[in-house]
Amino acid sequence: MLVCSAMADNPPDYELADRMALTRPDQLKAIGHPLRTVILQLLHERAATVTELAAAVERPKSTVAHHVDVLTRNGLLQVVRTRKVRAIEERFYGRTARMFHVAAEASPAGEEMPGDFNDFEVAARESAKAFEQGKLWGFIRHARISQDQASQFWDQMAQLVDAFDRMPRSGETTYGFAIGIYPTDHPTLPTAQ
Repeated sequence: MLVCSAMADNPPDYELADRMALTRPDQLKAIGHPLRTVILQLLHERAATVTELAAAVERPKSTVAHHVDVLTRNGLLQVVRTRKVRAIEERFYGRTARMFHVAAEASPAGEEMPGDFNDFEVAARESAKAFEQGKLWGFIRHARISQDQASQFWDQMAQLVDAFDRMPRSGETTYGFAIGIYPTDHPTLPTAQ
């Protein structure tokens, strides 16, 4: 697994792997919770303490600590540094990877991967307000292509997601970025005669 060096213009401010495959159902369950997703997104910017995360999401520190613990137990977060504050060691948490993806290989015998993990559902909920305000930019296209072409295109999309993740954090607005490729039952033209 590749490790990226953190720089001021290349968030976050700690080292982490480029990609991590999620291979266990408990990892998908952990990443699928809306608050945990927000925590992971915040940590793209920089490492943070539970106190800082609780202030950012306006939730009780105990609630955020629980969710940070779930993410840590499942290998999605790690302590990246500590500091002493009045005889108490404060932990700064960071992601273990820039990008998490569901592994193509099957989960361990007897375990089923959750079927309700869908980034597009999250994007649809988040984008509703932007749509109402006329601020939603999006495209949807359909193309009849091979599985190999779809896989190659996915690799290109992953590079675009990585570029988005590495952008310096600035401005007043946090933008969402949804991208994907999926098979459909979209109609196709018959072969030309």
